[in-house]
Amino acid sequence: MVEGILNFIKELKIRNESLFYFGLFCLSLSIVVIVLTKLTTTQVHGVNAWFKPLKFAVSIGLFAWTMAWYCHYLSNFNVIPFNWTVIILFGLELIYIIFQASKGELSHFNISTPTYSLLYSLMGLAAALITLYTAYIGVLFFTQSFPNLPRYYLWAIRLGIMIFVVFSFEGGLMGSRMNHSVGAINDNSNLFIVGWSKTVGDLRVSHFIGMHALQLLPFLSFYIFKNTKATIIISLLYAVLATTTLVQALKRKPIFKNTETTKIL
Repeated sequence: MVEGILNFIKELKIRNESLFYFGLFCLSLSIVVIVLTKLTTTQVHGVNAWFKPLKFAVSIGLFAWTMAWYCHYLSNFNVIPFNWTVIILFGLELIYIIFQASKGELSHFNISTPTYSLLYSLMGLAAALITLYTAYIGVLFFTQSFPNLPRYYLWAIRLGIMIFVVFSFEGGLMGSRMNHSVGAINDNSNLFIVGWSKTVGDLRVSHFIGMHALQLLPFLSFYIFKNTKATIIISLLYAVLATTTLVQALKRKPIFKNTETTKIL
């Protein structure tokens, strides 16, 4: 197990050194942020202010490593512009989120001043640009030839990117509403680190599930399914799951009910 992880890390560095180190920085930063969650009591919307930087550091780090791995398979693709797009845009976003957490203030949905409004808009633009770039990479996986890749693994990458792109843009729904909750104002719970609401609909659930199709589907296909038909069926079911949680949130229903609240009522 340990040897396999070390081999993966060595191979990842060979495939894309820039995104490897950026992802390593983000994941290392998440460890620092974990410590800060234990040392500070500052809260934003009822949860520790450092939970958001933690989630974003891990998510961005995983994205960087995942795309570093996939882009290696592409021929006639200049990965350098993509690398720097990810590093600069996501790097600046992460810095802003950390800065706001250090002050106990919102980074997302914060339009309290012209400066905050501008920075929030720029974060949305950055996420959209990276998602569009990723969508382009997804198109390349449909149009290029990959004779050395198992067909089931190739389809997992294709469908994983497609689902990722769709539910990345679902984040725009939260932005347009200036709220991740449906039925309350940015409601959170003590549900581990994700903080998904136990009382109202939460648009972050489908966003999370859909975006991590990028990692989960290829992993399952390569190590477990090893079959093209099974990969496609499971991927479609996964997309249905993400869509169902979105519909559920829009109906103001939480993914997990607060049993304590239910008993009181």
